[in-house]
Amino acid sequence: MNKLYAVFVGMLIAIMITFNGLLANYAGDYLALVIIHIVGLAVILTIMFLKREKLSSLKGIPIYLFGGGALGVFMVYSNNLTFSFLGVSLTLSLVLLGQSIASCIIDHYGLLGMETKRFQKEKLLGFILISIGIIVMFIY
Repeated sequence: MNKLYAVFVGMLIAIMITFNGLLANYAGDYLALVIIHIVGLAVILTIMFLKREKLSSLKGIPIYLFGGGALGVFMVYSNNLTFSFLGVSLTLSLVLLGQSIASCIIDHYGLLGMETKRFQKEKLLGFILISIGIIVMFIY
């Protein structure tokens, strides 16, 4: 079930990149970022209110973990820029390649507190196939 959910999330990401890129075309890159994050904040605050969730203490959370928010802004901005030049499918394909490479490095070295999971040579076949697919997408 979790694998199907992950596929669904991937579909949502493609839709999100499209909406965000089109919004950036209308409003400009920086205003679009502000709108995207304000709407996201409003949605999560509404969900928390409806579920009667309370804000928990931020005490004891390592400060570097808040960097995900800054990385999220940079990621949305970068997606908006590349969307205009590459389209949704090529942008998302390259993003997924980058995510795959970074996640293998994080797993292999156990970075950011993750459990170490050594890189298996068999994964190279997956990277080769993904790269061939991206090259075909560039050509056509």
